[in-house]
Amino acid sequence: MVDVDTGCFTVAVFQDVAWAQKALNALKQGGFPPESLTIIAKDTPDAATLIEQTLGAAGSRIDLGPVGPVLARGPLIDALQGAARDLPKLGLSGTMRRVGFQAHDARIFETLTGRGGVLVAIRGEPRAADALALLHSYGGGNAAIGAWTGRV
Repeated sequence: MVDVDTGCFTVAVFQDVAWAQKALNALKQGGFPPESLTIIAKDTPDAATLIEQTLGAAGSRIDLGPVGPVLARGPLIDALQGAARDLPKLGLSGTMRRVGFQAHDARIFETLTGRGGVLVAIRGEPRAADALALLHSYGGGNAAIGAWTGRV
């Protein structure tokens, strides 16, 4: 297995687009650049608008295994794809280990996203605790920081 520096991600799932929008606005106001943000949500017009307004471009449509069709954009997507480009086949539960999350956390993220939740991730180790606090304060469910792979 080759060690790849995927970066440190802080992840949470919000109950809907409205809550995710509040948290994303707070993250941007807190100095987190849009290029550090990732959004994954069921393929809906509201999700498409959220991604475009927040990240400045349309999300990619991915058939994410058990979740079904999602719109996604951001650095977490590339990290989850891996060299095999197997994110659609393995889903979140099979790929989140690549960014330091345990299987049970990944299944929770996948289940909540599949139920219509909006997954928001922030790449950036230096301010991971700040990101986590903001995600929690705006209702981010199961908010967590991925382990620093290879450093612990």
